[in-house]
Amino acid sequence: MLRTNLATRPFYNIRVVQAALGACAAAAILFTMFNVISLVRLAASQRSLGARAVQAQNDAAKFRADAANVRAKVDAKELEVVSTAAREAKTLIEMRAFSWSDLLGQFEKTLPENVRVTAVQPRIDRQGQLIVGMRVEARQVADLEKFLDALEMTGAFRNVLATDEQAADDGLFEALVEGVYVPQTGSAAEKPVAAAPATRGGSASD
Repeated sequence: MLRTNLATRPFYNIRVVQAALGACAAAAILFTMFNVISLVRLAASQRSLGARAVQAQNDAAKFRADAANVRAKVDAKELEVVSTAAREAKTLIEMRAFSWSDLLGQFEKTLPENVRVTAVQPRIDRQGQLIVGMRVEARQVADLEKFLDALEMTGAFRNVLATDEQAADDGLFEALVEGVYVPQTGSAAEKPVAAAPATRGGSASD
């Protein structure tokens, strides 16, 4: 049999070309199969995530409904009673940690000669601030104002105001004084006591 090759550059090794083409075809098939498997897996994952999202939304709606039912069953009056009791308990705890010696020490440092404190009543307001109320006697209004300024300058008192000012029968000037008291952290601690002393301060000469 006569074989004739009319090509300009003869190439007689046809098997190499066929093998290369077969390898390319196999690689293309494998790549296609890999893509198909990846797409199937991705579709399955999306379906699973979608099902989980729907379940999560259903659970959230159920929880919201349960919370609404619980809130509807709560008695507002009972809740207010519990809240009031909690505030009272907090007040008692804070009052037991209150140091009378620190407070009276502030009075000793700030009382002018013609001013005296006849009564002291600490309390906790709704904002949780410690309010100290005092009944004060002074010879003159100027003496009272000097005392209020001195309290503010200690840094332990804020917003000190005098109310219910009136003249007493003995010629002294009486007033109710209230201010926010912030105990100094560096002061010495004292065992709590049950009540304030009845009188305290410098003498007010007649």
